Amino acid sequence: MTPPAHQSLHPTLAAVTARIVERSTASRAEYVRRLEAAQHAGPAREALACANLAHGFAAAEPTDKLALRGRVKPNIAIVSSYNDMLSAHQPYRDYPETLKHAIIRAGGIAQFAGGVPAMCDGITQGRDGMQLSLYSRDVIAMSAAIALSHDMFDGVLMLGVCDKITPGLLIGALAFGHLPTVFVPAGPMTSGLPNSEKARVRQLYAEGKIGRDELLEAEAASYHSAGTCTFYGTANSNQLLMEVLGLHLPGSSFVNPGTPLREALTRAAGRRVTEMTPQGGEPTPIGEIVDEKAIVNACVALLASGGSTNHTMHLVAIARAAGISLTWDDLSDLSAVVPLLSRMYPNGEADVNHFHAAGGIGFLVRTLLEAGLLHDDVQTIVGRGLWRYTQEPVLRGDELTWEDGPTESLDHGVLRPASDPFSVDGGLRMLTGPLGRAVIKTSAVKPEHRLVSAPAVVFDDQHDFLTAFGHGELDGRDFVAVIRYQGPAANGMPELHKLTPALGVLQDRGQKVAIVTDGRMSGASGKVPAAIHVTPEAALGGPLSRIQDGDVITVDADGGLLGLDVDHESFSRRPATGRAPQGSEWAGTGRELFAAFRATVGTADTGASVFPGITAPGQEVRLVQPV
Repeated sequence: MTPPAHQSLHPTLAAVTARIVERSTASRAEYVRRLEAAQHAGPAREALACANLAHGFAAAEPTDKLALRGRVKPNIAIVSSYNDMLSAHQPYRDYPETLKHAIIRAGGIAQFAGGVPAMCDGITQGRDGMQLSLYSRDVIAMSAAIALSHDMFDGVLMLGVCDKITPGLLIGALAFGHLPTVFVPAGPMTSGLPNSEKARVRQLYAEGKIGRDELLEAEAASYHSAGTCTFYGTANSNQLLMEVLGLHLPGSSFVNPGTPLREALTRAAGRRVTEMTPQGGEPTPIGEIVDEKAIVNACVALLASGGSTNHTMHLVAIARAAGISLTWDDLSDLSAVVPLLSRMYPNGEADVNHFHAAGGIGFLVRTLLEAGLLHDDVQTIVGRGLWRYTQEPVLRGDELTWEDGPTESLDHGVLRPASDPFSVDGGLRMLTGPLGRAVIKTSAVKPEHRLVSAPAVVFDDQHDFLTAFGHGELDGRDFVAVIRYQGPAANGMPELHKLTPALGVLQDRGQKVAIVTDGRMSGASGKVPAAIHVTPEAALGGPLSRIQDGDVITVDADGGLLGLDVDHESFSRRPATGRAPQGSEWAGTGRELFAAFRATVGTADTGASVFPGITAPGQEVRLVQPV
């Protein structure tokens, strides 16, 4: 296997990496010190007292009990997000037994260490449950930490796919950075109703032209079987990023569930994590894999693929969990030089199965390496060098092998080389101006819609916007919808994706429309310009709290501007209006249990985390409720 030829590193990539390294010097050194202090030569369980160890294997089968009493075999923890309600996680039902057999054959032993919650943003979209979604990432990280806290384990297999689950598992794993860790994907469902047709039906429903039965039929034809939803939202962005971080086996992210290749890759993950333990002979702690260069690689892959806006928070939080300080400025500078190479819905007609068939992650990595836009000299779970991820898995009879992947895209309508991109810059951009900082996803927004300057229409709740739309109050005029009090501290920063069909209807009628919000618009953000994650948020006294109907706001995606055409001195003296829910208004759907999260969560640009160690340098955690 020979690495592909590639250019010298792009100067912007080198400069951004260098400043991240410099900015992170102290925090990364402290993280590595903790990692090294926790490493051990023999099985971790050797350090346990006899009573502790006996508790750890009491329920094991006799042969497993003997292995766990011994001092030779590595013990692998399996942590899973399995539940049988969610299509993406349903395939994990049988993984633990498959993985245990593979690990035993590789010379190890395994225990199911614990489960983590997995909620679906698709189900909770527009519902009160969505206000728990972002917080669930940190709950998942804590749940993973609890699973690994018994000091019984020498390696970890993490089973998770969707929105907050994979970032949460990774943050939890990085708290145990001394342990070798492999992430095990489950793959996307096969292609169903084309995404463009699904979007068309949704818009017809929003216009009242079809009923619920027709809408449900279309949705059921789209989301039709086990596996990840096929559009390129946060779930599939997660899988692509885990592979580019070197935490998946090469080429494994988008292999469909229930196929012989998927089965073989799952077994291979069990073998590989056993080999990565000290006892297996190739000790590779996850904390050494996720370094500054790997984080930059993940940012580049996100931008080049037109991935989820949610990762402008998740990647920041993941980096900080490894002692690395990543900022929106870093993402913005990278976006200016990283070309957009993929078109998957909502950025195009294709889904992840089409992307995979066109050459997938292997070709994406190859062309970015050739252009000098990825760091090749990184550690991965399969060895040093990201070039290993230009290969793809193949079954030759019963034998799983890796062979060189495509050197050219097999469908230029879906995936292109860096020399012939869809756009010369990335699919995500940062906006700044008198309203603060925001993120905008441009890869799905046509150039003629990227500049909107219009009067504000202000709402403190997404349902009020939908009511106004239903009553025709937004018809026939240009406007910027301001949906505020939707930030992390206000109500958990719910996704506002339910607004997309309504806004799309108005845009298609010829109105100039945009949205500005301190909330999120999901990884499926579409064709309407949306300045999201506005920081500082309204609930913490940000400028959005002083916006009034009629204030002229400019959303300029190409110019990077979030503008406000009012007298700034008089604007600064305006009192705040509106507010986030308070007190008993939180009752229902478990939201009352998360008051501590609302009181302590960090800002969107620092990862929206409740963990003090994952805030920005010098940032203090809030100990009081926002006002």
